[in-house]
Amino acid sequence: MPDEERERLLDIAKQAALEAGKTVWDIYDSGEYESYEKADESPVTTADYKAHDIIKAYLSKHTPAIPIMSEEQTNAPLSERKKWQQYWLIDPIDGTQEFVARSGDFAVNIALIEDNQPAIGVIYWPAGDALYYASKNGGAFKQSPGETGPIHVRKFDDPSTDVVTIAISRRQSRERVLSRLTDKRVFNTLPLGSCSLKACFIAEGKADIFMRLGVTGEWDTGAAQCIVSEAGGNIVAVDFNPLTYNQRNILTNPNFIVLGDQQVNWTDIIQYYE
Repeated sequence: MPDEERERLLDIAKQAALEAGKTVWDIYDSGEYESYEKADESPVTTADYKAHDIIKAYLSKHTPAIPIMSEEQTNAPLSERKKWQQYWLIDPIDGTQEFVARSGDFAVNIALIEDNQPAIGVIYWPAGDALYYASKNGGAFKQSPGETGPIHVRKFDDPSTDVVTIAISRRQSRERVLSRLTDKRVFNTLPLGSCSLKACFIAEGKADIFMRLGVTGEWDTGAAQCIVSEAGGNIVAVDFNPLTYNQRNILTNPNFIVLGDQQVNWTDIIQYYE
């Protein structure tokens, strides 16, 4: 894809995320929404559906030839999807449980997948008015009041001994996460909400790793993977194999890890088992 076209698509994704995010924040602030339970027992709200509608309308208007895949719609079967060279992958609200719990730790995720890999990633965090974004080979950036510019994972002074900060879920067992860490070094923990926010905090150097053990969809990692990778980190399955996009009938991810500084030998620190 030419650089000019990628920049155009990145701007479209940024505007769609901002428009949806600001509307979602107004709904969150008013408290006027309905909450439901999906078949998998995960929550969904009318705010999720509103954000989906806003993003889909914006992307369809400005990029009518690019298909859209979203958590909040019935998506095409693999027989059709496998023909797509590129498509939009969106999670209208990542962290719906945090939206309902009123922690503020939720975000809007938009990715452009090209040749089965994230090529553009945009994540908007309404509570912090922070826009994280990246494009392949273009670097990662954060735009927020008083803080705009490139972001990078934290570089360790000594990869073999430096204290590691682990981003953990507000509702995740700290003991379960720490049980996966085989290194003897000191670990700090940083409680946060949505998967994408943890990834963004790693991308900007506020945390070093995050391990997600539980059901997620490809829309939970698409935008984050582009941002983290361009910031110098990586997202992999917990067995350290790459994540895949649009290559299976199901759209769920395996358990995965977001990793910061790539100088660190993470396979010596994190133990994999089912």
